[in-house]
Amino acid sequence: MPVEGLRFLDPKVLAKIRSLELKAKYVVEGFMSGLHRSPYKGFSVEFAEYRQYMPGDEIRYIDWRVFGRSDKFFIKEFEEETNLRCYLTIDISESMGYKSKKSALTKLEYASYLAASLAYFMTQQRDGAGLVTLDNDIRDFMPASMKTGHLHSVLVTLERIKLGGASNMAPVLHNLAEMYVKRGLVCLISDLLDDVDGIVKALKHFRFRGHEVIIFHILDYDELEFPFTGLTKFEEMETKKELITLPDALRQSYLKQLNSFISKYKEECLTLDIDYVLLNTSKPLDFALMQYLAKRSGLM
Repeated sequence: MPVEGLRFLDPKVLAKIRSLELKAKYVVEGFMSGLHRSPYKGFSVEFAEYRQYMPGDEIRYIDWRVFGRSDKFFIKEFEEETNLRCYLTIDISESMGYKSKKSALTKLEYASYLAASLAYFMTQQRDGAGLVTLDNDIRDFMPASMKTGHLHSVLVTLERIKLGGASNMAPVLHNLAEMYVKRGLVCLISDLLDDVDGIVKALKHFRFRGHEVIIFHILDYDELEFPFTGLTKFEEMETKKELITLPDALRQSYLKQLNSFISKYKEECLTLDIDYVLLNTSKPLDFALMQYLAKRSGLM
């Protein structure tokens, strides 16, 4: 059953809003208003400011006003302890331009809305958001910052995103792992249609450098369901190779390979203690935001 209050996260609704900043605001505020009525339990929207008192903590840091309201001891952390650097990393390779009839958005548009929503959400929580776009090279690079006006700069960059070339992310991700000197949270938003082993090695590099990682794996409805019937021409978006065939003859084999592809990433992420979130571009964004909130509050 859909949760009342989360309907504004529908990609079809978002597609009708012109301003990316308004889209982000709509998603985040709709998400937060629906959070209290949602089936997700155990999350606190105050995670950026307080944590529960633990034996050994200094009593002088207890917030007694919160104790008076809740009858529980909470420690008020200092800003440098709570601020997070989050590196939003978006795959802009040509395959991200795909959009089926079932989806209101291309994969890249969906990724941009997600990144904008995360950046907006982080700013509300006084966290710093950085932005990187990449295909076989870094195309945009904005360091994480909490400065006034930085969110606007991120959103303007997202508004101007265009599809890049062929995907070869692994070497680029290794370079980013070296560039991110201060530890933070790396959010990779991609369809991951690339060299799986190469991507996994790059993810290991981020973890070796002490970063937390969330993978937002974005796929279109067609890619997940393969609903095609009748004689169909398929074109590989990056190599432009074409194949004319009967989809019914390929469906079982395709879905088997797709499941193997997804399972590989899930297993590797589990081993590396990386959060993996599979997203369908025809579905709302609330689950992705919940995964970020869970990761940020240390509940996963």
